[in-house]
This record gives sequence, C-alpha cells and structure tokens, in this order.
Amino acid sequence: MRYVMPLREGGSLPALADADDGFSYVLKFKGAGQREKALIAELLGGEIARVLGLKVPELVFANLDEAFGRSEGDEEIQDLLKGSQGLNLALHFLSKALTYDPGATAIDSVLASKIVWLDAFITNVDRSFRNTNMLWWNRELWLIDHGASFLFHHAWDNWEKQALSSFPMIKDHVLLPKASQLSEVDHEMKVLITEEKLDQLVSLIPDEWILASRDVETAEEGKAVYASFLKTRLNNSENFIKGAEDARKALI
Repeated sequence: MRYVMPLREGGSLPALADADDGFSYVLKFKGAGQREKALIAELLGGEIARVLGLKVPELVFANLDEAFGRSEGDEEIQDLLKGSQGLNLALHFLSKALTYDPGATAIDSVLASKIVWLDAFITNVDRSFRNTNMLWWNRELWLIDHGASFLFHHAWDNWEKQALSSFPMIKDHVLLPKASQLSEVDHEMKVLITEEKLDQLVSLIPDEWILASRDVETAEEGKAVYASFLKTRLNNSENFIKGAEDARKALI
C-alpha cells in the first residue's frame, strides 16, 4: 500500500514497502530487468530452501495498489512501477538484519554444505563473496534473493542438458570452502525435497508469470518443464555434487 524507499543495493531496484496486513516487505517488481522470470526463480528458490529447513523470510504475493509509489519523484522508479502493475512478489522485511560477512561470522560445515547443495540444485549464480545474499538476523543465517536461479529458463530450449549440468559456476560460491559435507547432506536433502513436494511448489507459480515470456503455449506446459528440470536434477544430484566437490578441491 505504501512505498517507503528504494533499496538500491539490488540491481533490480526492489523497494521497502508497507502492506495492508500491517507488515513491511521487500517488494520485488515484475517490471525489473529479468521481469517475471526473476519472480519465478525467487518464489521457487525460496520455497525449496524453506522445505530443506533453511531460513528464508516469508514470501507473499503482492498486488500493487494503483496509488502505490505515486509520490516517488524518480522517473526510473515511476517507470518501474508502471510496468509492475498487478501481481508481484515480496519478502518479509527482517528489521535490523546484518549482511552476512564470512570473515566475521563462522558457519559450520553442515549448514554450509546444505546451502551449497541448494544453490547447485537450483543453479543459483548469486551467492558470492561480492554479494553473499545472506543476512544475520536473531543469531541465525537467513537466505535472500534467489532471483538469479534457474538459468535454463533464459534459454528455454536447452533445459534438458542444463538439468544434468554439474553447474561449474558453483566455484564462486561464498560458502564452498566450508562445504565439506556435500555427500553426507545429499541423502537428507532428498528425503525432504521429494518429487511430490516439487510438484506442489511448482503449482504455486502464477500462470500469468509463465505466460508473460511467451516461451510456452500454456502455463501447464511451462510448469511441467520446471517440474521436470527439478526432478531430473534431484535424481542426478551426483552430477552437481561432484562438480562442487571438484571446485572445492581446487580452492583448498
């Protein structure tokens, strides 16, 4: 309902906003650079992380009031808001959270391995030393910003090959040096994130977000591809585990 301020740390120019439920949220706009695909990745990546027992702020669908941000004087932001009318996505705002600093806060190897497993699974390229996309809040590590995940949906015709990829870009992951338990956590992750659970999460994607890119004829077709991509990666997790372990050996 109320545009509080832009959060210029993010390349997609999210905003701090107040909603009609009385809470504050970090609002992600479908009118930003990667448009609806970033919101799909944010939704799927965040909810998969939650199923795996990792800390993620509450995710909500957010409809913009027509008066939202009307007083904002920045023309770039006004254009962003005009292109984002309708259904967007928001994360519960973690007040007074601190950006995770790997040099200041030690993370145990099991937690590090779970996060690296997640990011290799969903092909998330954006958890690096330059931008950790993790927050320290209430003495716990919270994961944010999964919009750079699911690289395959930027080249839709190549998803089968990418589903089997070892994901070489994991070499830049901020927690990779600490992730010494990847094989050990693999079984635990697969118990939690079953094929049935993946189907449930994929079903959350709004049809209009899938159809906006015009990559597929129907929303059902698009959801089937997301589900098949995830199930293939899950059933072939040894590919991305080996890729991560090889990348880690090159570091230490």
